[in-house]
Amino acid sequence: MGKSKRQVLEEAEEKNVKFIRLQFTDILGIVKNVSIPIDQLKKALDEGIWFDGSSIEGFVRIQESDMRLNPDPNTFAVLPWRNNGEDEPMTARLICDVERPNGDPFKGDPRYVLKKAERKAKKMGYKFYSGPEPEFFVFEKENGSASLKTHDAGGYFDLAPKDLAQDLRRDIILTLENMGFEIEASHHEVAEGQHEIDFKYAQGLKTADNIATFRMVVRAIAEMNNLHGTFMPKPIAGINGSGMHTHISLFKNGENAFYDKTDEYSLSETAYHFLAGLIEHAPAITAITNPIVNSYKRLIPGYEAPIYMAWSDVNRSALIRIPGVEKSEGKRLEYRSPDPSCNPYLALSVLLQAGLDGIEKQLTPPDPVKENIYELTEQKMEEYGIQTLPENLKQAVTALENDEVILNALGEHVAQKFIEAKKHEWDQYKAHVSKWETKEYLEKY
Repeated sequence: MGKSKRQVLEEAEEKNVKFIRLQFTDILGIVKNVSIPIDQLKKALDEGIWFDGSSIEGFVRIQESDMRLNPDPNTFAVLPWRNNGEDEPMTARLICDVERPNGDPFKGDPRYVLKKAERKAKKMGYKFYSGPEPEFFVFEKENGSASLKTHDAGGYFDLAPKDLAQDLRRDIILTLENMGFEIEASHHEVAEGQHEIDFKYAQGLKTADNIATFRMVVRAIAEMNNLHGTFMPKPIAGINGSGMHTHISLFKNGENAFYDKTDEYSLSETAYHFLAGLIEHAPAITAITNPIVNSYKRLIPGYEAPIYMAWSDVNRSALIRIPGVEKSEGKRLEYRSPDPSCNPYLALSVLLQAGLDGIEKQLTPPDPVKENIYELTEQKMEEYGIQTLPENLKQAVTALENDEVILNALGEHVAQKFIEAKKHEWDQYKAHVSKWETKEYLEKY
């Protein structure tokens, strides 16, 4: 059971909330918000709040700018870091759906895109669950701006004194728990200044909301400590980048639809079809799950990032891994290429729709690859039929333009605006002269 409007109003009064942030996400995954005083909360819950959609990336043209924010009562949460004392007024947030003036859902709203995908799954008899593993870097600030000096010199699973960010991670976790998160684990990642905090899986829409909230909390708590938290996939060359491995499962009639105890990998036919759909549409998916120029600086061999369109139960060089679990409810697929710069609503939408397409078409996946793919010869790769993900944003966007299933998953509006934005980003990148180029060529030629 979700929260009712009355429960939101009562909780807001009980917790001395005086301001409400109404949040939504643009097509690029950037969280936007408008703040209202508490005396406008009932009106917002009953009637929504109007705003100018023409000012938001990828929304509408100037002549059709009126849009309405419709708050989702289930997303009400107090922002703990906005409180300066026990008796100080509090600020809370509500995540909103975006609607047209006539009350119809706005098809350019990423939240709507994910809801559409979940409705399709429901029609097929499934509930979609997902659990992300978002990684991030923490850097020191210099003269008030973010630097590339890492906050600590720790490595994978290190402890203090090397991992100087233990207290920072603790503060982030306590804040997330105050906002209703169930944290499963946290640790230092491989690179200096890199961290991971894992929270419990949930149904798709809640997971996407949680990812958006998680990124906001990390940045806010880092800022309070005069640090900069970033979800940029590859901020420093030569070290590991940040990924967001995404765990996926479908349930049907209360049972895990991916589980079959008689199978060698404990996977059902449904799971195999879903897996095949993910591999079939992986190139186009990559435009959404790895959406910026910098994403492809992470997707290269040698830094634990999966670039090979294959699956395995044992090795992490494959795009899709089957985690070893004993309980049937835990059976899932781990899609390993996404990075935390992606729009979580669009990313989960295309992963779900690709898998459902595999189920509908009864697609069959290739055989699993047991060897470390990074060490395979080109001949072996060809023999196994292993292809690689797009090497850059341009290739990924081209793959997206040629994949009707993923285009339909996004919808015409989102697909068009997303592709326009990414082509513009690529054109800007192409025209830029980097420090590497001047260092390499300035005196040589």
